[in-house]
Parts: sequence; structure tokens; C-alpha cells
Amino acid sequence: MTDYMIRATAADDSIRAFAATTRQMVEDARLAHDTTPVCTAALGRLLTGGVMIGSMLKEDKALVTIQVRGDGPAGGMTVTADSHFHAKGYINNPHVNIPLKSNGKLDVSGAIGRGTMTVIRDLGLKEPYVGTIDMPSGEIAEDLTYYFAESEQVPSSVGLGVLVDRDWSVKQAGGFILQLLPATPDEVIDSLEKKLANVASVTTMLEEGMTPEDILQELLGDFGLSVMEKNEVSFYCGCSSERIEKALISIGPEDVREMIRDGEPIEVGCQFCGKKYRFDVPDLERILKIQTQGRRNRK
Repeated sequence: MTDYMIRATAADDSIRAFAATTRQMVEDARLAHDTTPVCTAALGRLLTGGVMIGSMLKEDKALVTIQVRGDGPAGGMTVTADSHFHAKGYINNPHVNIPLKSNGKLDVSGAIGRGTMTVIRDLGLKEPYVGTIDMPSGEIAEDLTYYFAESEQVPSSVGLGVLVDRDWSVKQAGGFILQLLPATPDEVIDSLEKKLANVASVTTMLEEGMTPEDILQELLGDFGLSVMEKNEVSFYCGCSSERIEKALISIGPEDVREMIRDGEPIEVGCQFCGKKYRFDVPDLERILKIQTQGRRNRK
């Protein structure tokens, strides 16, 4: 099944909802960063949440970045998503492996630990919107639920799941976000809370063959669900040799001169996708020339 997400409304447009299946997106991230199962689950949850939050952005070049900083062995994670259903991300220590929970599940909260979650919405304006919370669990879904309530004052329910197979590949991944608007009737809220308390996990529903449409029908079918749009989602990084070169130009000329004196090519990797870019000594000499010319022009 191709990865995709849907946007929907229910209860006379007083509830907005998002649901996604993201197995390939999370698998691409796993391959890019060579993550262990618990790190795959942690990063996959944040990527899935991120791509749904990115879809809430209206501006063409808008971006949302979610930074998790925990005291667990995995350290932290960063995910960036755009308004075109792309997401990319990395985890600080991708090779962490810790024991399973007593119920046999991957211990994401144990890998991430306690810390903060920061959401940065860059809408192309002078200053981005930044909201930070102390994470209540480190499980990611609960933390995003808390973020929406505390930083954006939007009562929400976030469900995220990643199921890793025996060979460490991603078997299932996906999630949903439900958000209550101010006009949501109290009786609808009460009924929805009961439904959420008894619903199966995201990965269980996906393993049973349920699609994003089926998941939202299960959650919101009693309230007049209306699917508004459907879009493919993917793990995508826009890095390029030109962008990496610009980053090298921005560092000090002395650093570039030292690289040239070493007489060896350098390799620069992209944090988000793991792709490597090689710069030989002639490339570095050209970069130094650009730096020197730029300094002269500024005088």
C-alpha cells in the first residue's frame, strides 16, 4: 500500500481529523539512519505525527520542525515536515538498544526519557511560532496531545504506532490526530472519549488491514465523517551538493584552508537523510576563492 494520509471532518465540522499510513516513509528513515527497532519506533512515531502536522500548514513554503530533547540513551530527535506531505528526520543515537517492556512492547519512553518537546512553525514571516512543553511521557503521541492542549489550546487526541518485524524492517506504521473545535457539543465529546478509551492500538488496526479511512470511520463514523482530501506522503530530504557547498562557504576561510592543507578530500553527511557528499581539494580551493572574493566585495 502506498503511504498516504487523509483529512476529514465530523460532527458538523466541529471535529477535524487526520489519519495516515506511513510504513514506507518510516522504512526509508530506518534505512537512511540504520536504526535499531526502538529507535525506528521512536523516530517513526515522530515522523508520522510531523507529516500530519505539516499538512495543517497552508502556506506554500511553510515548515514545521519538532525537536525532542530527552535524557534517555537515544538522546533526542528532530523532524521537519512541509505543507506538501513530506517529512524528514533523525535521531541522535540511532543504535541504542534497550530491553523490551514487561508487556513485550518496544520501550520508546525508556529510550527517549524525560525532557522537552519544541514545535517550531515557520510560516515565512519575520518570526516563527515556537511552543515548548515538558514531555509527560516520552511516548510521542501523548506528548503531542499535551502539546496541542497546552501550547495551542486545541483539545486533541493523537494516536501513533510503528510495528517492527523480526528482521528489523518496518511492518506497519501510521497514526491519527483528532482535534475538537470550540463548537463541538458536549455529548459528542463524551461519546468520543468513550470510543477512544476502548479503541485498539494503531498498529493493531493496521495489522487487521484497516486503512486510514477505516480508522477514522471506527473513531468518528457515528458523528457523520466526511473525508475532504487524500494525499501521498513520503520521507523526503531536499539536500544537494549545492546546499552543502553553501554551508561550507559559510564557515570561516581558515577552516577551509586547513582542510586544503590536509590534502585529502572531505566527506560531509546530511543529518536528515544520511546522504554523503564528497569535496576534493580543487572543490575546497574553489570554495576558498568564493569566500575570499566575498570578503573583498564587502569591504
